[in-house]
Amino acid sequence: MELLEAWRGGDRESGSELFERHFDSICRFFANKTDRDVDDMVQRTFTACVEGKERFRGQSSFRTYLFGVAHNVLRSSLRKRRRDNDRFDLGVTSIHDLGLSPTVLVAKRKEQTLTLQALRRIPVEHQVVLELYYWEEMTAKDLGEVLEIPEGTVRGRIRRAKQLLEEQLKILSDDDRILKSTISGLETWARELRAHVLPEDKPA
Repeated sequence: MELLEAWRGGDRESGSELFERHFDSICRFFANKTDRDVDDMVQRTFTACVEGKERFRGQSSFRTYLFGVAHNVLRSSLRKRRRDNDRFDLGVTSIHDLGLSPTVLVAKRKEQTLTLQALRRIPVEHQVVLELYYWEEMTAKDLGEVLEIPEGTVRGRIRRAKQLLEEQLKILSDDDRILKSTISGLETWARELRAHVLPEDKPA
């Protein structure tokens, strides 16, 4: 809180420290959703935060504010990447549908690889919810602030996202043993991916 107040008061060093604290999380947020321009989207997010800091009144945490900005940057970027005649709806369209192939995972377990592939094949708005829920350990309240939707809607979206993820796991898996292990330990595999999803030149 002290860093935040100092930054809002004009202390640029506090702002730099604040951004550095959240840098890997924002980088990870973009890394599993695009095959390029991660650095650019991270930069755009932090720039937008600086430019809009006077509009941030502290009614939510800086973290949820920052991810809210990142979410808007993501939507804008994906909208520009779509093909002219393609339908674009984050509630329907997946990263896979957009033809994007993020390659940022060095997984040690087949369950992790399968989970990541499935995440990329569910609608983006559901992928975002699950990744923030598992990787950033956000509550339904936090997610509601990031996505600007009611907390009850978030809880429903989490349940639906898990259903969609399991459906994709069943489609993608050709090994019943790995499929069973992945589904039974889904929360564990999803959370463990957090340490792996970063661009290759970024520390985990």
